[in-house]
Amino acid sequence: MKKILQETREALKSNYLADDRPWVVAFSGGKDSTLVLQLVYELLIELNDKAVKPVHIVCSDTRVEPLNIAEYIHTSLQQLEAHAKQCRFPLFVHIVQPTPNESFWFNVIGKGYPTPTSSFRWCTTKMKIKPSRRVIDQIVKEHGGVIILIGVRSSESSNRAKTINAREYNSRGLHSHGDIPNALIMSPIAQWDTDSVWEYLFKNNPAPWGVDHKFMLNLYRQANGGECPVALDLNTQSCGNSRFGCWTCTVVAEDQSMKGFIDSGATELTPLYNFRNRLRNEIRPNPEMRMNQRRNGMPAPGGKGPFTPEARQKILEELLQLEIETKQALIHDDELAHIQLQWTEDFDTRGTLVFELAKKYGRNIKQLEGDLVSMQRDKKNDLLIELAAEHEINEQWVDELMNLVVWKYPPSNLKKKALKDDVMKVIEHAVTAAEAVEE
Repeated sequence: MKKILQETREALKSNYLADDRPWVVAFSGGKDSTLVLQLVYELLIELNDKAVKPVHIVCSDTRVEPLNIAEYIHTSLQQLEAHAKQCRFPLFVHIVQPTPNESFWFNVIGKGYPTPTSSFRWCTTKMKIKPSRRVIDQIVKEHGGVIILIGVRSSESSNRAKTINAREYNSRGLHSHGDIPNALIMSPIAQWDTDSVWEYLFKNNPAPWGVDHKFMLNLYRQANGGECPVALDLNTQSCGNSRFGCWTCTVVAEDQSMKGFIDSGATELTPLYNFRNRLRNEIRPNPEMRMNQRRNGMPAPGGKGPFTPEARQKILEELLQLEIETKQALIHDDELAHIQLQWTEDFDTRGTLVFELAKKYGRNIKQLEGDLVSMQRDKKNDLLIELAAEHEINEQWVDELMNLVVWKYPPSNLKKKALKDDVMKVIEHAVTAAEAVEE
């Protein structure tokens, strides 16, 4: 334990000081990512004034996290951010979420996607990989490169050990990320075993930022499982079985962690557990709930297509009823607005059904109606951007023209000469830019 700790600390310190590439720590709230985060933070404390390179903490909130896990992670990261600010460390916390049209409920209820399975795990890409990638890509864009620290360990499984051993490492023990350009991966605790992880966390408790690890241990005891890792690519293991994952997860046959929480006394989670089981075992396999053609119009024999409009409405009503039963918000307003936009396109010609259902179950729909106007405008903008790319037109100029006609010169404030002058300026800038590229 003493030797591996020393080697880990030396590797972290030498890599931190070796270049200017910022660090990204993938944090999920479980023991392994907590250990990596604590070791990194202790390094910042040790370096003190020399700790000048940015460290970004990226944590994924899928919007359907178990409520006790989500509360713990948010509290922990708030304390971390406050302590780092007090110490003037260049540490930045990013709790990433899927956009409304990437969210679980929009895709299931809005578009009718069948709930995920092990062979159709669309949730990982939409709800975890894309939100994390947006932050990391922006950091790479600003700094030219990045080093991502993850909490994988060889002793987790034989497959994990084979994967770790098969990679090509540079002289600093780093390997390239297969999907993110200019990103290197560091696995500082790859050789730690589980007992060593727990031993260190509880010998060095609380964490330097004040979080007590006993709460996390109790979560593990209750769930009788592990953690759900931050997903940065499709090779990331599914949360499945005993891992902490989304309360809506239908990839696994039995949500062991949720069942463990309930068996340990968290009976308020029972309605969520039952609804998740109903989604997986009753609604998804029911051919009467599924369409006979896919969203692209191709045949889907045997009820293998998306959920029918009636099924989508039924799922939404059951979810809204579940909110009343649990006294918790389970679907966000912006998700409801996007669902209405999708339903209007698919089958709801009046464009009001979601709002009517929301009102029926006590949700405030006034803001939703305002959001819908914005959603419709954004969707038109997206279409224009797609057409611009198809015809090889720089989307910047399309965006500038849209801003002129939508915001600066709307019909209620139309000044034809001023609009014409501004449009000409945009065109002149576009022509000048194109000529510069050709030269």
